[in-house]
Amino acid sequence: MSNTPKVLGHRLRIGVVIPSTNTSAQPEMDSMRPFGVTNHVGRMVIVDEALTAEPGFNSVIHAMRRSTEPAIKTLKDCQLNRIIVAVSPDAYWRGVEGHQQMLGHLQDAAGGIGITTSADAIEEALARLGNVRRIGLISPYTAIGNEAVSQFFVDKGYEVVALANLGGQSPSRIAEVSLQDLRQAVETANAPGVEAIVQVGTNVPMSSFAHTAEQWTGKPVIANNTVLYWHAMRMSGVGDQFDGFGRLFGCC
Repeated sequence: MSNTPKVLGHRLRIGVVIPSTNTSAQPEMDSMRPFGVTNHVGRMVIVDEALTAEPGFNSVIHAMRRSTEPAIKTLKDCQLNRIIVAVSPDAYWRGVEGHQQMLGHLQDAAGGIGITTSADAIEEALARLGNVRRIGLISPYTAIGNEAVSQFFVDKGYEVVALANLGGQSPSRIAEVSLQDLRQAVETANAPGVEAIVQVGTNVPMSSFAHTAEQWTGKPVIANNTVLYWHAMRMSGVGDQFDGFGRLFGCC
């Protein structure tokens, strides 16, 4: 590549790896993209099985594990600065130690490019928001997925004061939520003693609503896609601040 300045992506090129069933992460992250930053999407092919019972849930998780590294490799020649792995479950299902091992494999697949995952991005955000330790958690799944997600945060030393689930019936159907569904989930997660509300699940279209929810809860509301994009930019030295996506982009 020549030394001529790039017309596009002259400040930052971000890779975004998302499941083939995900219809929320790409448009939400595109809406957060500042001038001079470009997004480059790779799709991991997964199954769209029911998430309401253990066999289907395990099938989806295994499909994600098989397809994540190949999807990352499709982006290696884009001369990226960082790669977002925009899929939540596998960041939590392996536990704290397993997550670190997984991160190493993903970085190897990316040829040493920095990797942003939900678990790391959320932890960094909670630290910058005042070392928050007591959270209300919003899960995209039915009850079968809640334990693994909440246990990861408990193992990291957070107290999960309240948990709401959005009842996603399959990976694609996680996106089928209304504003009323999101509001009810925030109200459930906003229990007494909660310092911040954390939403996991990259197919939940919550980035804009999280900003609204912060106005009436008076607390940080961290949407999964927002925190992933924020982390990728901040870890790459891009500190732009702007409104519309919650206090992370306005203060940290």
